Amino acid sequence: MDDHAPIVSTPLPVRPFGRTDMRITRVGFGSWAVGGDWAVGWGSQDDNDSIAAIRHAVARGTNWIDTAAIYGLGHSEEIVGAAVADIPRSERPYIFTKCGLLPNPADRDGMPLQVGAPASLRREVEDSLRRLRVERIDLYQMHWPAQDGTTLETYWQALLDLKREGKVRAVGLSNHNEAQLKAAEALGHVDTLQPPFSAIRRDVAAAELPWCDAHGTGVIVYSPMQAGLLSGSFSVERAASLPANDWRSRNADFKGEALRRNLLVADAMRAVAEERGTTTASVAVAWTLAWPGVTAAIVGARLPRQVDGWIDAAHLMLTEGEMAAIASAIESSGAGSGPSRVK
Repeated sequence: MDDHAPIVSTPLPVRPFGRTDMRITRVGFGSWAVGGDWAVGWGSQDDNDSIAAIRHAVARGTNWIDTAAIYGLGHSEEIVGAAVADIPRSERPYIFTKCGLLPNPADRDGMPLQVGAPASLRREVEDSLRRLRVERIDLYQMHWPAQDGTTLETYWQALLDLKREGKVRAVGLSNHNEAQLKAAEALGHVDTLQPPFSAIRRDVAAAELPWCDAHGTGVIVYSPMQAGLLSGSFSVERAASLPANDWRSRNADFKGEALRRNLLVADAMRAVAEERGTTTASVAVAWTLAWPGVTAAIVGARLPRQVDGWIDAAHLMLTEGEMAAIASAIESSGAGSGPSRVK
C-alpha cells in the first residue's frame, strides 16, 4: 500500500462515547504493537507496515486510534502522527493517547516508571502533541495508577486542568479500579475508562463496567482478543515459537495448561464464526461489545490484512445463544477469571 494513497473511508456504526461530544466506531485501531521493540514490545516492526495498517483501518471506517507515549518510548505516537498527517483535518480519526508511564533512566529496556507528578504530566502532553502533530488530543488517559507518591486526586486534577485549558478534549483513566473511579469522579467527571477485557480476562465485568454504565463513563476495552489468543490463528506451536523480544513469550497465558484452556475458548468462538460466516477474531471482539457499559474495543494490527480479520466486529451482534455457547466453553475449560455471562 502507498503510504500517501488517498483514504476513502467506508462509514461504520458509531456510538456515543460516554458524555463526551464524540461518537466513535465500535472498533478502533490499537497502536501498542506498532511501537516496535521496548520492554513490553511485540517484537520488531516495520514502520511502513504500521503506517499502511493504520491508514487501511481508517479506510475501512474506523474513526479513532488509541496509542500511548510509552509505546516504543514515543515511537508509536510518531507513527500515528505520520499516518494521519496527510489526511484532511476534517476527516482525521480521533486520536487517543496516555500519560503517566516514563522510561526508566537507569534502564531504558526495563519496566517503565509510573509517575503522576503534575509537572511531569504537563511535559508529557506537550511531547505527545509534538509527536502526534496535533493541536489538541481528543482523549488523554492516565495509563496506570501512579507509584511515585502522587495521589490519585493530584494527578486526576492535573488532567482535569489540561481539559479546562483546551490541551485535551476529554480525560480518562486506564487500568484503574472502581474505588479509584469513585475517588476521581468526586473531583470531576471521568469521561472514559480503558480496562483490559476479553473472554479470558473478564474481571472488570464484576464492578468497573457496571459503575461506568451507571455514571455515563465511556469504556474502550483493550486486548479483546487477549493478545492474539482468541484471534483464531494461535496454537501451541505458535506460542512456543514466539521470539524473546515479544512480551507474550514470557506471559503465563501463553504456556502450559493455561494456554490449553484459553485455546478451548478460541475453539468455541471459531464454531460461532463458521456459523455466522465471519472470523474468530471478529467474534472475540464482538463478545466484549455485547457487555453493558462497553462502548468500543481497541484492536491492534501490524499489517493491513490483519485489520480485515477483525473489522466485521464493527457490525457483528452476537445472539443470546451464541453468548451462552461461549460462556459454557469458558466455564467448562476453566479459562481465565471473572464473570462469564451477561446478567
